[in-house]
Amino acid sequence: MQKLNDWWFSLQPRERWLISGGAVLLAVVALYTFALAPFYAAVDAQAERIARKETDLAWLRSAVPQVQALAARQPAAAVPGDESLVVLVDRTARESGLSTALTGQTPAGQSAIRVRLESAAFDAMLQWLGTLQQAHAVSVESATIDRTAKPGLVDASLVLNRAGG
Repeated sequence: MQKLNDWWFSLQPRERWLISGGAVLLAVVALYTFALAPFYAAVDAQAERIARKETDLAWLRSAVPQVQALAARQPAAAVPGDESLVVLVDRTARESGLSTALTGQTPAGQSAIRVRLESAAFDAMLQWLGTLQQAHAVSVESATIDRTAKPGLVDASLVLNRAGG
């Protein structure tokens, strides 16, 4: 420490000022680099996140008329006809080409039915379920779908529920 002290006092006052100024500048740069820069980076990341969310919100607001138009086209919860849920499921399955895949139906309460499909075409099953929901107010309460060895075919256990039934 004595050598450093001797060296310091051997410098001219002008050199001491220059070295002191450099040390202060180095301290400021180090403070910015290690303390403030990460803070500013976090602030920038939050600002980008907010900008993304504002963009998403603007898109969602622009989509509201389309969603409302689709909702207006959707039939209101259809009043169940005289057709029982068992008959409805059987008839619509035949119309959708799933009659051979429909292997079981069991009533499950007042307005629900358990349905078993084996080796059913997945796309046809989804179209059938969509038809049940849109045209007959029958929704899927629960579903277990397993793929089979043949591509595009599935085994499914469904619980279907008719609103107001």
